[in-house]
Amino acid sequence: ELNRGRERLVDQFRTLSLEGFGCEQLKAGVRAAGALIYYVQETQKQTIKHITGIETYSLINYLLVDDISCQNLELVKNIRTGTRKGTLLGIIDRTITAMGGRLLKRWIRYPLMDIQEILSRQDAVEEAKENIQVRRNIRENLKSVYDLERLGSKITMGHSNARDLIALKQSLNSLPDIWSLLSHLKAELFKCHQNVDDLYELAKLIEKAIREDTPPTIHEGGIIKTGYNSELDELISISRGGKDWLAKLEAKEKDTTGINTLKVNYNKVFGYFIEVPKSRSDDVPLHYVRKQTLVNAERYITDELKSFESKVLDAEEKRATLEYKIFNEIRDEVVKNNTTIQQIAQFLACLDCLLNLAEIADQNDYQRPEFNTEGHILIENGRHPVVEKMITGERFVPNTIRIDDSENQMLIITGPNMAGKSTVLRQVALMVLMAQMGSFIPAGRASMSVTDRIFTRVGALDNLSQGQSTFMVEMQETANILNSATRRSLVIMDEIGRGTSTFDGLSIAWAVAEYLHDLKENGVKTLFATHYHELTELALTKTRVKNYNIAVKEWNDEIIFLRKLVEGGTNRSYGIQVARLAGIPEKVIMRAKKILFNIENGEHNLIGLPVLTEELNDSTKEQVQLNLFRKPDQFVIEKLQKLDISKMTPVDALNCLNELQEKAKTVVT
Repeated sequence: ELNRGRERLVDQFRTLSLEGFGCEQLKAGVRAAGALIYYVQETQKQTIKHITGIETYSLINYLLVDDISCQNLELVKNIRTGTRKGTLLGIIDRTITAMGGRLLKRWIRYPLMDIQEILSRQDAVEEAKENIQVRRNIRENLKSVYDLERLGSKITMGHSNARDLIALKQSLNSLPDIWSLLSHLKAELFKCHQNVDDLYELAKLIEKAIREDTPPTIHEGGIIKTGYNSELDELISISRGGKDWLAKLEAKEKDTTGINTLKVNYNKVFGYFIEVPKSRSDDVPLHYVRKQTLVNAERYITDELKSFESKVLDAEEKRATLEYKIFNEIRDEVVKNNTTIQQIAQFLACLDCLLNLAEIADQNDYQRPEFNTEGHILIENGRHPVVEKMITGERFVPNTIRIDDSENQMLIITGPNMAGKSTVLRQVALMVLMAQMGSFIPAGRASMSVTDRIFTRVGALDNLSQGQSTFMVEMQETANILNSATRRSLVIMDEIGRGTSTFDGLSIAWAVAEYLHDLKENGVKTLFATHYHELTELALTKTRVKNYNIAVKEWNDEIIFLRKLVEGGTNRSYGIQVARLAGIPEKVIMRAKKILFNIENGEHNLIGLPVLTEELNDSTKEQVQLNLFRKPDQFVIEKLQKLDISKMTPVDALNCLNELQEKAKTVVT
C-alpha cells in the first residue's frame, strides 16, 4: 500500500516527508521502495541504519533502449549463447574492479541525454587517452582495490569476517598512490571532493589490530595482533605458554613413573589427559584417575592437569571473547565511515570506467564524436565495434552514412543476404549509443545530434508459449515503434514484412515506411533495410527518402561481397548465389536458376501461372484447351479500362495485378 510504503521510508530515513528526495508524488516508486525496505528488514532481522536516503532517477535524462532493442543490438548478452561474448559489453569492458564493471554495464544500458554530462565524460576519456603512462599506472593500482561497494555493505550488515577488514585496508592503502597520479589529470571527473583522512586512519587502525593470516571464523580467536591490547596479550601468553608447560609435565611424569611411552595429549571431547599403554597400566601412580579405556591404552587425569586445563581453557575462552569484542569495535569504526567508503567506491567505479574507455579507444583507434544541434547523424568510415573484432580472414570494410531531417531522413537499404545490411544498421545504432555514454567510437569522424530513443525491429523470433507467431511478434514490435517514436528517435527496421505473403509484406513495409517518413511533420530518422526492391520507388514520392545498397560484384556466376554502402537501389537479391554459399546441393541450385529464368522472362503456362513444372500433363493440357474458347471475364476488361496508371503507386499496381490474377483464375474451371 502507498501509505504503508511511505511510512516505512520516512521511518527509515528519519524524515517528515519524502519531498527532499524528489519522490513524494511517485506513487509506484514509493510502493516499490517501501517494499524493498520491508524485505531487507524481514530477511536480515536487524536494523539497516546505513541506508539513509533514496535517489530518484528520471528516464528523461537517459537515452532509452527498450529490452527488445537491447536484445537485438546484443548490448550485454549474446542472443545465441546467453553469454557476454560477442556483445558490446564483451568488447569494451576491460574494467579492473568489480564495481567498475557493474557501472559500465549501467552506462551501456542507460546512455546520457544531457550534453554537458556527455562532454564531461568525453573530456575525461580524451585526457586519459593522451596520458598513457598515468592511465596505466592508475589502472595498475586499481588492481589492489576490492569491491568496496559490497565490502562496505557486508561489514555494515554484520556479515563480515576479519579477512574483509584486511581487504578494506588494502583497498584504502591504494588511495594515496591513486590520488597522487590523479593530480596529473585536470578533467573535472578526475577530481574527488571527499575528505579521505578518516579512511587513512581507519586503514592504520586495521593494520595495527588485525593479523594478515587471520582465519575465516571470528569466534575462535587468532584474528588480533599481539601488542594491540595488553589484556589480550596476557591471555595469549597463557595459551601459548601451556604448550611448554605440557612438554615439561610429560617429561616429569615419564621420569617419575619410568613409563617412557607415556604421553600428555588433548582432544575437544575429554580435554587434557595422560595416555599410558595398557601393558604398563599396572605401573601408574595411585593419584592417576582413570578417565577412558581404549583397546591398547588407558587415559588418566591428575589434579595438577585438571588445574592447568581449567586455567588454559578459561584463558582461551576469554581470549576468543575479547578478540571478538575488539573485532566488533573495529567493525563499528568501519560502519561510522561507511558513507564515505560508499562515496569513494562510486568515485573509483567511475574512474575505472573512464580509464577503461580511454584504454579501449587507444587500443582500437576510436575517435571522439562531436555533437550538433542541427539534428543530423554523420558517421565517416564507421565500423561495427563487435564485428570488426570477431571476424577472421578478412578486413572489416568501414562505411560512411548520413541521416538528417532533410534529404536523408530515411535510408532505404537493399542488397543480398550476407552482404552486410544488418551490420551497417546495427553499427549506426551502437555508435549513437556509445557516443551518448561518453565513449569514443569506431569511426574516422562523427557528428551527431542527441537521440532520445533507439528502436530496432530485426530478426525473426516467435513466442510460442504466449501463442504468438513470428509475424505477430514482428507486428507487435513494429506497433511499439510507430506509437512511441519521436522526431529525436533513431529507428532501425530490418526486413519488415517477411513473415507473411509477398503482397501483404510489401504493403505493410511500404505503409510503415510512409508513416515513419511523415510522422510529426518531419518524420523520424530511419534506417530501413529490405528485400522488397519495390520500396526503392518510395524515393520518387517522398522527398526525404534516399536509396542505398550494399555493393556486390559478380564473377564466374558467383558473387563477391564488397560490404560497401553505395547510393542507389538494386533490383537483385542474389538469393541463389547465397544458397550455393550456404551449401545447398547443386541440383537444387540448377533447378532454382531455371525457375528464376522462367519467372523473370515472363514464361507462363496456359492458365497464366509461371512455368515451375517441367511440363503440363495431358489432362491439364486438355482442360486448359477447352477453356481457351470461353469468353473473357467482363470484370477483368472493365477493371483494366478504368485504371489510371499515372496516379498509381507501385504498391497500388501490385495489389491491382494480384486482384486481376485471382479473378483471371476463375476463367478456367
